Amino acid sequence: MSQAKLTLALSKGRIFEETLPLLRAAGIEVLEDPEKSRKLILPTNRPDVQVVLVRASDVPTYVQYGGADLGVCGRDTLIEHEAEWGGAGSVGLYQPLDLKIAKCRMSVAVRADFDYANAVRQGARLKVATKYVAIARDFFASKGVHVDLIKLYGSMELAPLTGMADAIVDLVSTGNTLKANHLVEVEPIMDISSRLVVNPAALKVKRELIRPILDAFAQATA
Repeated sequence: MSQAKLTLALSKGRIFEETLPLLRAAGIEVLEDPEKSRKLILPTNRPDVQVVLVRASDVPTYVQYGGADLGVCGRDTLIEHEAEWGGAGSVGLYQPLDLKIAKCRMSVAVRADFDYANAVRQGARLKVATKYVAIARDFFASKGVHVDLIKLYGSMELAPLTGMADAIVDLVSTGNTLKANHLVEVEPIMDISSRLVVNPAALKVKRELIRPILDAFAQATA
């Protein structure tokens, strides 16, 4: 009988790097550097654990459909994924832990010469560019502000600079990219950090493999 294998979905970059110490706390070492390896499935020091590298936005989908047993992704990604699949709770992902890593915030930003407060106060219809359509829609609806949302997948800062949008909704960490492009952060929407997501069926079937990892992660982030 073959040994059960646990698959963890991660995205390259900051989330991957900041998840490594948590994995070490659980006795797991990833054996290859994703920036140097061409592999999409990385081995670890444990034959029963492997890491799959996927796009950040795909992590919840891999876990939902069993391509991975558990994964790490940002709160922003989870909110958008849930909205796409019909609302919170509809995708059936178990979210046991806020890992408190890859912290940043979701904010509204505009050109430095755009009077955002006045436009909102006067009831103007704003054109807003964002990758985070569900978050932006809910935020402006809660304020009673009418918006036309323009979905972009990258280089959000260009939208106000080219006149395509009045504002953007995007992740902000240091704010340096905004400054470099003559944009200013005008309103924070929410704090973002990365969460652990688990496939509920995997939690039942592979409980003996998953539970020690959950416990180690919880202890490391306490």
